[in-house]
This record gives sequence, structure tokens and C-alpha cells, in this order.
Amino acid sequence: MKHSSHVSIAAVGTALLMGCSVLSPPKAEPATAILSKVPEDIPRDFGKAVTLLVRRPETSSAYNTTRMAYSVKPYQLAYYRDNEWAGTPAQMIQPLLVRTLEQTGMFRAILSPPETGHTDFALRSEIVELVQDYTMGPPVLRLRLRLQLFDASGQPVADREISEQESMRESTPYGGVNAANDALAKALREAAQFVMSSAR
Repeated sequence: MKHSSHVSIAAVGTALLMGCSVLSPPKAEPATAILSKVPEDIPRDFGKAVTLLVRRPETSSAYNTTRMAYSVKPYQLAYYRDNEWAGTPAQMIQPLLVRTLEQTGMFRAILSPPETGHTDFALRSEIVELVQDYTMGPPVLRLRLRLQLFDASGQPVADREISEQESMRESTPYGGVNAANDALAKALREAAQFVMSSAR
């Protein structure tokens, strides 16, 4: 009888543990967001026969992550727990930069790694900042890119720093995502103008 009662108690305990695991809500997955906006008014310049290599953007360790950065105190960064990027900023921005430059009509071909071959120019870029800034009201999204164009021999031709500050329509991570896309579209347009005016 004692053995039987021990078995019964163990069975009840196991059932309770299983019930708890079934009833416990699963941990929510972070909401993911993308950077996908390109400018509508891309400058155009047809008839050039130059080729361009667009390297993968370099990124500081603070932004070389899918974690979405924000700031509530000067000189401090934090990351959202329940919101993140679908890829690193570099992974999302490079194809948008290539697409924007392709739509200018200026280049015979645009390559990006791992594609190789002789090109007339190479574009190096760096993501310096991509942060939702709550230290001011209303909050803003700050985006800063650094560009450098090289000729076929590897000599620098021109460089430019692009800074965009876009007001967030709502003080939420998603408000920051919308502002990031608006800021990026403006930065891409300026990047296209920079490359077109320098690659001559």
C-alpha cells in the first residue's frame, strides 16, 4: 500500500508540473522591423560608362547588431528588449544603397561583394550612428553615414558625412522605425548626389 501511495503522489506531482508547463504562456518573440525605404526623387544622369563597387558598410560595435538602440541620457546607449531589426543595419542598408545608385542610370555596372572585377570607382561607407534619441522633446531619430569614394588605383577622390535628424511622430520603437526609414531615404538621395558629382 505504501508503495502504491508513493506512486500515486509521484504521478500527481508529474501531472501538476506538466500542467504548469502547458499553461505557462510562451515567451514572446521580439517584434522585428526593417529598413526598406529608398528616395522617390532619385537624381538621374544617363550616358556615363563607369562601373562602381559598393562595399559593405562598416559599423561600430554599438550598431553592428540587430538590437535596436535608443538613448534617454546623453552619452548613453540602451537597447530595446522587445524590438529589434530584422538584420544588422549594414545588411539592410547596402542593398538599398546599391538600388538607389542603380536607379540614377549613371553606371554601366554596380558590383558588391563577393562580386569582383575591375571597376572605375569604389564606394566605402560607414554607419556612424543610428539611434532613437529621447533626450529631447519630441524625440528624434539620428542617422549619420560617412562616405568615401576611391578611384581605380585606390586613391581617395572625395568624402562626405551625411547627418539626418528625423522627428518621431510617436514616442515608441515603431515611431523610431518610421523615422529611421524617412531619414534613410533622405540620406540615400544625398549619397547618390555625392557619388554622381564625384565619379567623373
